[in-house]
Amino acid sequence: MKSIIKNTYLEKRFFIVLTGIVIGFLLSFIFPDLMGVVKLLFFVFVLASMVDFLLLFASKGVLLGQRIIPEKLSNGDENEIEISLSNSYLFPVGIKIIDELPLQFQKRDFRILSSLGKGKKKRYTYQLRPTERGVYAFGNLNVFASSPLGLVAKKYTFSNQQEVPVYPSFLQLRKYNLMAFTNRLFEYGLKKIRRIGHTMEFEQIKDYVQGDDIRNINWKATAKRGQLMVNQFQDERSQPIYSIIDKGRVMKMPFEGLSLLDYAVNSSLVISNIAIKKQDKAGMFAFSNKIENRVVADRRSSQMNLILETLYNIKTNFVESDYSLLYADIKRNINHRNLLLLYTNFETLDALERQLPYLKAIAKQHLLVVIFFENTELNHFVAEKAQTTQQIFEKTIAEKFVYEKKLIVNELRKHGIQTILTKPENLTINTINKYLEIKARGLL
Repeated sequence: MKSIIKNTYLEKRFFIVLTGIVIGFLLSFIFPDLMGVVKLLFFVFVLASMVDFLLLFASKGVLLGQRIIPEKLSNGDENEIEISLSNSYLFPVGIKIIDELPLQFQKRDFRILSSLGKGKKKRYTYQLRPTERGVYAFGNLNVFASSPLGLVAKKYTFSNQQEVPVYPSFLQLRKYNLMAFTNRLFEYGLKKIRRIGHTMEFEQIKDYVQGDDIRNINWKATAKRGQLMVNQFQDERSQPIYSIIDKGRVMKMPFEGLSLLDYAVNSSLVISNIAIKKQDKAGMFAFSNKIENRVVADRRSSQMNLILETLYNIKTNFVESDYSLLYADIKRNINHRNLLLLYTNFETLDALERQLPYLKAIAKQHLLVVIFFENTELNHFVAEKAQTTQQIFEKTIAEKFVYEKKLIVNELRKHGIQTILTKPENLTINTINKYLEIKARGLL
């Protein structure tokens, strides 16, 4: 009995009809002739409520439900969650689905309203976009069923309490992986790169066909065969690519819900996968006041799983990053020339100048690419029209910070350091673009 009372809920229609009857009783004091009609309506209402209750609780029909979620969710992407419901009642039911979402979403008004026919089964889907990595705990799945009368509802609670990890954006990884090997990257803003020089490995001598580069003609082979022969090259392979992630406090700044650290993590996952697919070696590590989360560059079959698990565990530690420690670690542990993709952020020229000696020292031994972020909020503020004197001052200060970002780029390039200044949402595209450019130009 206690369970029945606990799972019985009165619908909105119940209170609307009851309110109308109460108003009728009040009016009957003014118009006595209404009393009989109102009493009849009241008894019909009570009878209908009892019938509605019996239909839901005394019949053999039930509602069965299940939440279906992936083994892991992709950070920063829309992930599809599915709810399956089946109705064994002898009549169609109205349903209201209330799913207990993880605390990280802070969403307390989630509901799905629908109906389900007699003996039917239906699947409902909704999207969730997590903005931080970690374990997300789903609570119970609550479904309220009501008969066609719609006065009373029965609550069904399905104990689908589940925990699911949120990993770096593997959906983004799949998207760019497909595009990288179907030559569709240019549709997303990646430019075509003109090859400069011949810093590629020799593969074979083949017959000349129209469209081959005439600079590759092998004149000795041409003389022997009596027809044009050309040298064919392939890209240099097995070059080590390291993603270095600054996890100091400067990377905690949020944009579009994701922190800069998470943008860097997602980009590192994608670029590592593309590097391995291009037969290069991919590795990574993170730093702040110490070096952590190290994965030595390799291209073995298990490398991507190792990188994914390592990226999953990277957390900001809210301290100022030590670039002298970074330089010492690279000098000690990375002996040969490597491509180093350094994800960090500089807001002012002064902040760069404190670290510039270490960056220059690293760039002497390796091909260093410093990747940092535009402040898109400042860009939007600068684009707005100032209306008051105070807004003019604020806009002038904002323009100064935007201009300093450009000065930082110029300062790095002046010392021969490759640079990417990017909006957070374009980070992955621009990083892939730079990697393909470096490969095409044979800079490594």
